[in-house]
Order: sequence, then structure tokens, then C-alpha cells
Amino acid sequence: MVIGVPKEIKIDEFRVGITPSGARELIKHGHCVLIESGAGAGSGFDDHSYLNVGAVIIESAEDVYSQAEMIIKVKEPIDIEYPRLKEGQILFTYLHLAADKRLTEVLCEKKITGLAYETLRIGHRLPLLEPMSEIAGRMATLFGAVHLGRYNGGSGQLLGGAVGVEPGRVVVLGAGVAGKSAADAAAGLGAEVIMLDINTERLHYLRDIMSPRVTLLHSTHEEILNNIKEADLIIGTVLVAGAKAPKLITRDMLGRIKKGSVLVDVSIDQGGCFETSRPTTHSHPTFEVDGIVHYCVANMPGMYPRTSTIALTNATLPYVLKIASMSLAQLLDETSIREALNTYGGRVTNEAVAYAHDMHYEHR
Repeated sequence: MVIGVPKEIKIDEFRVGITPSGARELIKHGHCVLIESGAGAGSGFDDHSYLNVGAVIIESAEDVYSQAEMIIKVKEPIDIEYPRLKEGQILFTYLHLAADKRLTEVLCEKKITGLAYETLRIGHRLPLLEPMSEIAGRMATLFGAVHLGRYNGGSGQLLGGAVGVEPGRVVVLGAGVAGKSAADAAAGLGAEVIMLDINTERLHYLRDIMSPRVTLLHSTHEEILNNIKEADLIIGTVLVAGAKAPKLITRDMLGRIKKGSVLVDVSIDQGGCFETSRPTTHSHPTFEVDGIVHYCVANMPGMYPRTSTIALTNATLPYVLKIASMSLAQLLDETSIREALNTYGGRVTNEAVAYAHDMHYEHR
């Protein structure tokens, strides 16, 4: 199969769809790998590192898309990339279609086989989302702590406190991979941490492995209201696979939060779990609503592209090899691949995406 890896052009995105090591494995298995010139530079991989493993360097994105049977990316295509998609092509990337109706329509119009990293499921796990969730969770605490600084618009509260001064309070909504990473980082900084989730089984598991600085609570509207009142940093990590994130903090609830507190919305790719959230960039990461600092960067792991690219390739490569070596008919018999399938043959094949946009859903 001819596999194309274009350069990411979404603002402040420096990751790349595959490392040279990953490209080598694909080539060893008989596939042709096309890399757009400069695609890996932001992650520290120059063109020569891809040439050295047998990949072909292509000068233009248009040529990568036109020649490739499958496109591997990191982020969903943006407007300028829509015309480059070739009818019937396989697209394997983070899609987040529930938050983007136009892209969903384009993939259907072009009969793209849209396979989303974030909905590929193995049992209860989302293995292609986990590495980026881990990184984003740690970043949520670190950058939340930075923006609590007075010069960044925050209250001036140091999360770990100091001798004779009580520590800050962090509330984490969601106890998945991102939530756990955020809570671990906050506890490591010496903060008081409250983590809420509706999955009691998950809370029981985490109770046995997490720092005693982390209090685990069953998430209800009342518990959220009670705990955000004294929070210095609130981190939203809630995920419903493939669907829009639920709005756990409404605009009216901002009045219950202390001025100068920081909200970090890790769920922003899926529409955000705070009603006042809107996507931001690493160049302009925050905005303020009612005296509350909002950090809503839509590609948080892009801040550390080398780590993120290597971690992502480690997770995606086995599935890329599987997709590239099988016919579409065979792929659709694979349970994990069917879970990743969001669009196929001009139809929406993910129920949550169809529901989000009031579009027809066809089960595969």
C-alpha cells in the first residue's frame, strides 16, 4: 500500500503522523511511505532521517494526497486540506467529528474511509487516545499552575503552598487516563486534589494506587457545585468516546468559582466540558470570562512534539500495519477497526457523531 504522511498545518502543531522508525517498519513489510518534505522537522526528524530508512520525500502536500491510498496524520484535516482528499481514500488520524459537522460532511461527500484514533477501542480501553491523554493530563496541571501566577491573570496561588501556607486546591473532573495523570501531577506538586467520576469501579481501583493527597468522589451535579467553590484550578477531562463532551460547568456556575481561578479544558477537542470554553492555541492559550482564566488549547501535546510523536507512533503502528495489509472487507470484520470507523462509503458509521449532527447513521 502507498501510505502518505503530510505535514501538519493546523496552527501551532508540530507533531507528525509517524517517526522514521515507524516508517522503517512499514517499508520492511512491503509498503511505500511518502513523507511531505519538512513534515517531521517540528518533532526533530529531518528529511534525511526518513530517506535513510527508505521513505520517499515528496515536495508538496497535494502530491502526497494524490498518490497515497492511505493518509496518516495527527490532527483532523482543516479547510485547506479538504480539496486534497482523494475519493475513496483511507484517513487514519484524530478526527473528533462530533465537534466538526463540516468535516463530517466532506468525508461523506468524498466517500473517505475515516478511521479515528480516538474511537478505536479494545475492551474498555482507547489505546490510541491514551498516550496523548497522559501527556495532556500532566500538562493540564503544569500549565494550570503557571496561569495561576498573578502575571498570567491568575489569583497568585502557588499550588504547593509554602511552609505555614496552605496548598492550593485542584478539582479534576473525570478519572480516566488524562484525569489520573492530572491528579498525579497535582499531588506531586503538593496540592490538595479532588477527583470526581461517575464510574465507581474506576474510583475503587484508583483509591488503591493513588496518592493519599487525592480524594476520590462520585460525580454528581451537587458534588461538582460543592467542590468548585474553593478550587484554585479546575481540570476537565471528561470523555464520551466519539461524542461531544458533556457541559459539566455552565456559565451560571462560574459565579461559584473564586476570581483568578483557572479552568483547563482537556476535553476541548470534543467540544469542551465547560460551557464557556472555546478552542485556543499555544500562541494565545487563555482568555478570561467573569474573572476566571480559561486554558483551552486544542492540541495540548503539540507543545512537546518529539515526546508526543514517538508515543503516538508506538501506539498507532500496529494498527497502521494491520490496515495496510488487509482489504477493506477484511478490516470491517475486525472489531477494533470497526470501532474506529467514523465514515465509510459516504455514510456516517459512528452513532455518536451522527447524533451530534442530526445525520443518518448506518451501522457497519
